[in-house]
Amino acid sequence: MLTTQQIGRAGELLVQYKLLLHGIDSAPMTTDVGIDLVAFSYKRSEAVTIQVKSNFKPKPGGGKGKPALDWWIPESNPSDLIALVDLSQSRVWLMTIAEIKANAQQHPKGRYHLYMYTDPATKSRSSGKKILDYEFSEFLLENRVSRFF
Repeated sequence: MLTTQQIGRAGELLVQYKLLLHGIDSAPMTTDVGIDLVAFSYKRSEAVTIQVKSNFKPKPGGGKGKPALDWWIPESNPSDLIALVDLSQSRVWLMTIAEIKANAQQHPKGRYHLYMYTDPATKSRSSGKKILDYEFSEFLLENRVSRFF
């Protein structure tokens, strides 16, 4: 079993690997100030900061429910982008804090809670809020690289 630190570092490395496959250089930060990676956008000629949030694998939603991935993101996030990672499927979603705010299903004091059910048999909500992993496909790194880099 991996430690929390190992899961986090593996998530950072997966994001770096996927960015590199698209020709984007990135580097980890040496201290934790809410920014894990800095990537250089040749298109914009500027650095883009990324906070990485990682899941090793889906776990029961609410402790006993269908398998889900979930991330807690601080409301006062200093990074340009948040990378949400699913190590079990090597998937990465890239979102801005405004997109996190718009898509988070919960917003307790000072942070957003965004989750995705991974079981396709899970019923979608009538409220229109996305909750199934495939409903977030527009945010997959492969679909967002050209927008941000």
